Amino acid sequence: MAAKTKQTDKAIPPMIIKRNEYGLMQGLNYAYQENGLVDWRKMIKTEFLVPNRQRTQETDVSQLQDRDLIILLGGIKDLSQIRGFTEVRYDVKFASSEYAAASCTIKWTPNYETEGKEVVFQSMSSATTDNTNGFGKLYLVEMAENRSFCRCVRNFLKVNIVSWDEMSDASSSVPVSQAITKQKKSSLANPSFLLAKKMKEKGVSFEDVKSKIARESMMDSPEDLTELEDIPKSLTFKLIERMNKITPNAANK
Repeated sequence: MAAKTKQTDKAIPPMIIKRNEYGLMQGLNYAYQENGLVDWRKMIKTEFLVPNRQRTQETDVSQLQDRDLIILLGGIKDLSQIRGFTEVRYDVKFASSEYAAASCTIKWTPNYETEGKEVVFQSMSSATTDNTNGFGKLYLVEMAENRSFCRCVRNFLKVNIVSWDEMSDASSSVPVSQAITKQKKSSLANPSFLLAKKMKEKGVSFEDVKSKIARESMMDSPEDLTELEDIPKSLTFKLIERMNKITPNAANK
């Protein structure tokens, strides 16, 4: 009987998560700013912070400023759970073997900081073979999703520490031959270049795109468009998505 009781006790959580009338988790010690809002930066556990080796050789994170730190994905997840949310939604805007772009939308639970109102917040990110390293180069969509989640949480909670998933394998000195290769890769990853490539594939002209933007009021002052680079990045992705669904030479249908 004693063994059974012990087994049953393991099924009882040590803490029941409840939120008070201010939307804060009961039993948790919060840090606050002078203005009375939660200091989410101070809510990050030290175990989720590591030194940014591109900026410092110091190993004691307690001695480093935010610009010299990196927050791990576990820390971002921990913060989001403490803050509270009801929905996380990802939207892959574009994906290829060289470039991926995704957005993350989080529906945050009401608390006293938002005047008791539910808030929906969104952030976008990209991942390319040029700004990822290691196995991340093989999983660009997943990297873009992770980055968009990290950016969404950090931006909403005003945490000014870059996340590990947002870091690239940047080097301060690159040989000329590698720099040329890097420049070529960057042009391939440029949204405008990708749109131009898709337009050529579908037989769509610049005037076709400009007319469609004007007809559907996709942006302000479409008459001022002189080149693809003038189109906002978010709209560029939408145009690419739409072109993926049309047959060649059917742009005006």
